[in-house]
Amino acid sequence: MQPEVMMKKKCISARKASLVLFLCQMISALDVPLDSKLLEELSQPPTITQQSPKDYIVDPRENIVIQCEAKGKPPPSFSWTRNGTHFDIDKDAQVTMKPNSGTLVINIMNGGKAEAYEGVYQCTARNERGAAISNNIVIRPSRSPLWTKEKLEPNQVREGDSLVLHCRPPVGLPPPIIFWMDNAFQRLPQSERVSQGLNGDLYFSNVQPEDTREDYICYARFNHTQTIQQKQPISVKVFSMDSLNDTIAANLSDTDIYGARPVTERQPVLLTPTGSTSTKVELRGNVLLLECIAAGLPTPVIRWIKEGGELPANRTFFENFKKTLKIIDVSEADSGNYKCIARNTLGSAHHVISVTVKAAPYWITAPRNLVLSPGEDGTLICRANGNPKPSISWLANGVPIAIAPEDPSRKVDGDTIIFSHVQERSSAVYQCNASNEYGYLLANAFVNVLAEPPRILTPANKLYQVIADSPALLDCAYFGSPKPEIEWFKGVKGSILRGSEYIFHDNGTLEIPVAQKDSTGAYTCVARNKLGKTQNEVQLEIKDPTVIIKQPEYKVIQRYGQVSFECIIKHDSTLLPTVLWLKDNDELPDDERFLVGKDNLTIMNVTDKDDGTYTCIVNTTLDSVSASAVLTVVAAPPTPAIIYARPNPPFDLELTGQLERSVELSWIPGDENNSPITNFVIEYEDGLHEPGVWHYQTEVPGTQTTVQLKLSPYVNYSFRVIAVNEIGRSQPSEPSEQYLTKSANPDENPSNVQGIGSEPDNLVITWESLTGFQSNGPGLQYKVSWRQKDVDDEWTSVIVANVSKYIVSGTPTFVPYEIKVQALNDLGYAPEPSEVIGHSGEDLPMVAPGNVQVHVINSTLAKVHWDPVPLKTVRGHLQGYKVYYWKVQSLSRRSRRHIEKKILTFRGNKTFGMLPGLEPYSTYKLNVRVANGKGEGPASPDKVFRTPEGVPSSPSFLKITNPTLDSLTLEWGSPTHPNGVLTSYILKFQPINNTHELGPLVEIRIPANESSLILKNLNYSTRYKFYFNAQTSVGSGNQITEEAVTIMDEGKMAMASRQVDIATQGWFIGLMCAVALLILILLIVCFIRRNKGGKYPVKEKEDAHADPEIQPMKEDDGTFGEYSDAEDHKPLKKGSRTPSDRTVKKEDSDDSLVDYGEGVNGQFNEDGSFIGQYSGKKEKEPAEGNESSEAPSPVNAMNSFV
Repeated sequence: MQPEVMMKKKCISARKASLVLFLCQMISALDVPLDSKLLEELSQPPTITQQSPKDYIVDPRENIVIQCEAKGKPPPSFSWTRNGTHFDIDKDAQVTMKPNSGTLVINIMNGGKAEAYEGVYQCTARNERGAAISNNIVIRPSRSPLWTKEKLEPNQVREGDSLVLHCRPPVGLPPPIIFWMDNAFQRLPQSERVSQGLNGDLYFSNVQPEDTREDYICYARFNHTQTIQQKQPISVKVFSMDSLNDTIAANLSDTDIYGARPVTERQPVLLTPTGSTSTKVELRGNVLLLECIAAGLPTPVIRWIKEGGELPANRTFFENFKKTLKIIDVSEADSGNYKCIARNTLGSAHHVISVTVKAAPYWITAPRNLVLSPGEDGTLICRANGNPKPSISWLANGVPIAIAPEDPSRKVDGDTIIFSHVQERSSAVYQCNASNEYGYLLANAFVNVLAEPPRILTPANKLYQVIADSPALLDCAYFGSPKPEIEWFKGVKGSILRGSEYIFHDNGTLEIPVAQKDSTGAYTCVARNKLGKTQNEVQLEIKDPTVIIKQPEYKVIQRYGQVSFECIIKHDSTLLPTVLWLKDNDELPDDERFLVGKDNLTIMNVTDKDDGTYTCIVNTTLDSVSASAVLTVVAAPPTPAIIYARPNPPFDLELTGQLERSVELSWIPGDENNSPITNFVIEYEDGLHEPGVWHYQTEVPGTQTTVQLKLSPYVNYSFRVIAVNEIGRSQPSEPSEQYLTKSANPDENPSNVQGIGSEPDNLVITWESLTGFQSNGPGLQYKVSWRQKDVDDEWTSVIVANVSKYIVSGTPTFVPYEIKVQALNDLGYAPEPSEVIGHSGEDLPMVAPGNVQVHVINSTLAKVHWDPVPLKTVRGHLQGYKVYYWKVQSLSRRSRRHIEKKILTFRGNKTFGMLPGLEPYSTYKLNVRVANGKGEGPASPDKVFRTPEGVPSSPSFLKITNPTLDSLTLEWGSPTHPNGVLTSYILKFQPINNTHELGPLVEIRIPANESSLILKNLNYSTRYKFYFNAQTSVGSGNQITEEAVTIMDEGKMAMASRQVDIATQGWFIGLMCAVALLILILLIVCFIRRNKGGKYPVKEKEDAHADPEIQPMKEDDGTFGEYSDAEDHKPLKKGSRTPSDRTVKKEDSDDSLVDYGEGVNGQFNEDGSFIGQYSGKKEKEPAEGNESSEAPSPVNAMNSFV
């Protein structure tokens, strides 16, 4: 961090002397650089760095740790008060203080009682420069009392009536979380008709017969002690009108008359709150919860409105089936009357809640530490707001300032302490206390008066290496009190550096915008104040840039040929270059055909996949250059006789029809080499201004051999022609004869004219100079003109040589100027140029954005608002606003991590922006700054906000161990990112049968403090699938799944082992082979007998007129016609494998052994063989249900049918 001291600004006022001093002296204290060695040497009053929360509820079973950490030089000592009096820890054996710390450890686990240490504690950290104090830390042990014993009468309710089941949990610290479950630890389902109120009671808008049960149980979970208390079960009996009439009928004679009265519908009546109006007070920044629960039949629907206004957008949420209105981050603007309306088809009821938003104190400007030098002035400002307005009181070193030792340099003026001509004895720690009836704020801020001679923190003889024509930045980090003045010299005895070729930064850095070879050498930085001076020398070396002097060229190569790309470089002799080759911006293929040499890349046996762009990248420690070329792979020629190649260059170029601004060029094409010429490219050389450099002029079709060329004045032209075909470009032709055109006035003016100040008091006018080709004649110069815009002023002009920049000095800061630049040469001026608008130099913005407000939208997104700064204070081009924000603390994890600030830039004059990607349940800080082209303005005061809870990540692991016949043990790890306070875990599981069908789903809710569970009463030899996720008050996180199998019963395993498939038995396979061999022998004998006998006339005649009906074989397939049966040879299909997720896909094979039996379901014989396994089936039966895609084994089939 660079040290800064703002200059005092004078102003004239005849008002109160104290206000004059406060308003007219803009003081900023010295900034101390974060240099560890410097911080160790400087004296510093104590600063509290860590402390326990104000309201500290502790677990009575664990040791009490009250944190108090502080830093200072010399290291501070610590002391404590309890209930306003000194707490002597040496007299209490149960209390110890950590070494080099103020943190107290009260040993409860070794016999102490937490109740004995209840009270208000305050820590003081003190050294010779002052004393800092902590907040008042109220220690209270948590309490989770048992439920009061009570006798609960059964609730007998008529169908359609309303009902309230009271929970009335024991009063705990902190209050418990209430939920309703049944005897099976299952959450009772809730709906618009049945829901739990904010007080924990269970409300029925109307009861139904299905509400009858004897296990309505209210549970109270005390999170601090991780305990759950259970109320006695409540019984509810709902009498329907039908059952009531049946009871009456059984007790009446046939002659008695009775009627069935139907369930009566009723219009809404509010169960809570009662009456027509109520009031509620909520504190600013908290969550406002309003509730309305109504009775009625049909079930009423709740609607919320705000009288005389709208519900705040992005902060309003509806919960508990819209019975609860939730507004987050409430402010005074949310005060008013909120009406809930309960409505059904018979009517409506409403209730008005008058909400008043009060506010505990909150900071507007918290006091900040001051580091002053002797004789300087400064102020401590402490401003807070609240409802009611908080009172401000000051303390010095922990003592009320009214009774603290007097300091003549100090004067208290309400919320401000003014210091004048401070001395070293003025060092102290001041505390500001802002309090009202809803709370207080306490802030420590020290005044540290230092008299320090200059110190230079940059290492001596540090070497800086820079590439020529690049900026060079030489550091001179310094500190001193008073702030030292910095001067730079070149060499030991050189003169002080001044001038526009150097830029001097406030942090002491010297910038050379364009470093040249002659910039090499030693530079000395001198820092001086009234207490002394010091100096430091650094070295600057200027290196030659790295250049690729021969770049890789475009290549066309035939398949299976060889190609080489060159990359020859020139570099500074002291730098070691590395050369890297890429193909299509990626690494070269791992192929031995690619050979990388010192200055080339060779590809052997080229294939089509080698086609692409090859890039040569040269890196040194200071710079990097690259060049690319394309390789095109073409097919090999069909015959060796035809060779496709680039065309030969054109020849015999001739210039005719020479005029001042045109000439005609003609040529004779070269051989096209079996690939027609598609076009000719004409290039020119300006021998007068750029000899040896060829420029593109034009191109014409391949059928054209003459062209009329347009010329410019004062150019010595030569032309050449290049022929192009599909293979590539020819070599250039020989140059034509030279032709020098006559001089003329410039035709154009410089382009890209700009006016941008480099300093607050100058205007730098730049332009792109005309080339020699554009000059049209000798003696090229520029007329630069400027005048201040919107001011009745004459043009100021100056004629400069052939340069591209002119600096106007002494301008006011950031005002618009009209600028024009006109070219001229020895023959006259160019046409009148157009005017452009530029601005003189910018300066840093003066003020910070005000009224910064943060609206948290959800757990990962917030919206920040601010008031724009006046444009005149921007002092430059408004580039936008930058929001710096960082996470201070995760509320769900105690571990601290490195604070990483993030920056979001909002372009233009925006007054709001969104902060995405926030972590749920965390505390953030942010500030806003305005930015212009010069830099950023001062930051607004840090704004603190908190994100609400979100859903947690999935549990870190789920393991299933210890399988038995009817139980499994589940172990899991808590989520890596809880994103809030875990309320419970949700476990769902269901069995999977042998056909991979999923059974009924069972859900269990597990307390958040558990990490294992034993599931009992499971089926033996059964696979189960488990789904497991964590839950916060916001909702459930992602789930993880596992599968496990209970152990098979030994008796069943023995029975299954006896069920053997007959088709796999050796004797059966041997028998089938013998039968097949016997059939084959019989067929051969029959075939021989049919063909036995000699040739005789009658036989020959029969052979000549063979009866087509007596053919032994079918000609098309060679099968025996008499015995062919496609169904007999129908193979058994095998289904596809079951997917790993245990789901059965319909599109997979639906075949099973059942498909080939006689009936719908296969059967087994007593020996376990499958009946009808090989029986024919004319048509496949339609698939039923979720059949397995695999044929079941006998063991599986037996288990399925038990």
